[in-house]
Amino acid sequence: MIAKLFNEVRFSSMRGSTHYLASSPRWLRGLACLLSLAVCLLPCGHLRASDSPPVPPRASVDRSGELRVNNGMTLHLTADLGNVRIQTLPPSAAPVVRYAVHVETDAPNPAAQKLLDRYSLTTRESVDSVYLSGALPSMDLPSATRRSPNRNVQFWVQFVVTVPCTFSLEVSTGAGDVETSDIDGRVALLTRGGNLTAGRIGPSVPPLARSDRPMAKFETQQGGHIIMKDVAGDVDAYTAGGHILAGNIDGNAKLKTGGGHIRAARIKGTARLETEGGNITIGEAGSFVEVRTAGGQIDFGEVHGSVHAETGGGGIRVVSVAGPMEVATSGGSICLTRVANRVRAETGEGTITAWINPEMSEKTRLVRLPGPSQLASRTGDIVLFLPRNIAMTIDATVDSGGPSRIQADPSLPLNIQSQPDGPVHAVADLNGGGALMRLHSVGGKIQLQYLDAQAALRQSLLEEEKQRLAEKLSDQEFTQVTLSAPPAPPGNAPPELSSDDAKGDWFDSAKKRMEVIFMGSIHEDNKDFMRRLTLHPPPEYPPLARKAGIQGRVVLQIRLKADGSLSVEKALEGEPALVDAATAAVKQWKAKPEQVAGKNVEVVSTMSFDFQLH
Repeated sequence: MIAKLFNEVRFSSMRGSTHYLASSPRWLRGLACLLSLAVCLLPCGHLRASDSPPVPPRASVDRSGELRVNNGMTLHLTADLGNVRIQTLPPSAAPVVRYAVHVETDAPNPAAQKLLDRYSLTTRESVDSVYLSGALPSMDLPSATRRSPNRNVQFWVQFVVTVPCTFSLEVSTGAGDVETSDIDGRVALLTRGGNLTAGRIGPSVPPLARSDRPMAKFETQQGGHIIMKDVAGDVDAYTAGGHILAGNIDGNAKLKTGGGHIRAARIKGTARLETEGGNITIGEAGSFVEVRTAGGQIDFGEVHGSVHAETGGGGIRVVSVAGPMEVATSGGSICLTRVANRVRAETGEGTITAWINPEMSEKTRLVRLPGPSQLASRTGDIVLFLPRNIAMTIDATVDSGGPSRIQADPSLPLNIQSQPDGPVHAVADLNGGGALMRLHSVGGKIQLQYLDAQAALRQSLLEEEKQRLAEKLSDQEFTQVTLSAPPAPPGNAPPELSSDDAKGDWFDSAKKRMEVIFMGSIHEDNKDFMRRLTLHPPPEYPPLARKAGIQGRVVLQIRLKADGSLSVEKALEGEPALVDAATAAVKQWKAKPEQVAGKNVEVVSTMSFDFQLH
């Protein structure tokens, strides 16, 4: 009531009238007069109950020091809290370690000064090491700012340490970011929660003797990002959920993240990479590569060894592999632009496109794979390009659809056996036969072509892939470590990665072009296909089927035509009466067709309908 009266008084004061209060009781009119007087005394535009109390300045303390050292020693820095920045001296400077520690607290004085005085900073030297340790009174710090259990007090800590570039580093902080300049020695960085950023690591000339310890070891336990430049040796990196971005790694690499992307320009040794949902990109690999992601894209440039790659739902693209290759995805497409060894590729829903191009024997002038290979897709198509001089035995099967499901260049000597709308099987011995190439699709198509038939397409895909890899691996955040700016607070936003990481399938446009060229249409999973539908009434339950107690699932292969109408190509599963009802419903549907190169193209998908009696 008082608030209402206050607003009325304010309004009447602005209007110069008090007739709004004429009918009010005498005591209320008196209170209104007092409120009106208060309004008149306040400056216009500043009417408020009270101002927020000013934020008191933080109390702080700075500690610094310098230690005389020798080149080639190791700095051991341990902090229960704080951001850490490691800088290096000029190469010609005398070897010393300089440290500066800044500690702040928002505790009120005089308690603030007492708390700051209790901050422990100790140094110690040995023959080959320098130890620097900082600790707040309590060691149990859950985040980068420490709250006292007894009082609502916070702390902020910042380390800046300068060392000779010949030093090795072992840095551990309970909460905070760690950032280093170029270091010739080994580097081990650990934070419970924060980002790790490193410049070049290791000597410019690698040592002759190989060590069991990695040249670089990174660990952020609660999900920060790990960014490093070139490393002259092995790398072991783990983050609970951030990105891992690396330059050239001259040794082996073991990189694992709980959900971020992994990128490396080059890994000279073996590579074992794992993420629970991000994308994996490697520009060049010199040895065995084993990668796994729970649902992201996998993208390789040139691999000189063998590959084992697995993703729970993204696409896989490999430019060139010299050794054996095993790749598998539950739902994405696979594109292999140069296969020189035996290959095993499997996908649930996507298309497999592979160019087989092994080295030619100077003696026989023939090319051949050293062992058996297999390409398999459940509902997607398989497109295989072969050199004319390959010695190979082909065994191709499509489980349903009849003879049109296997298409080949007329000069390929295929022996095809099929049944109308049933399975189709084709075999061939090319140039006398050789290693077995087994091709299998449940509901897609198999297309066999010679390499020279689509040379321009292959060259276009190679150039696009090389350019795309170069762009991804030259991101500013990937190649440059900025030490001039102060470290960002822990838990900051992910580094800006190229928009290519957010795409559903990074070579989707190229895949669509190939599908239109060879199949006359593109294939799409049912979720993406459903998004195209503009009109899709559900099927009506057939009365006779209902009376007879017929129920179950119907699976149809559907074609979306260029004009937006739909038709049923075939029934893959279901009782005839239920199939007829689902087919009648589909013929009433309307959808938006796909466009490739500015023209509407047909889209093929598989849809299921569930008929259940209630």
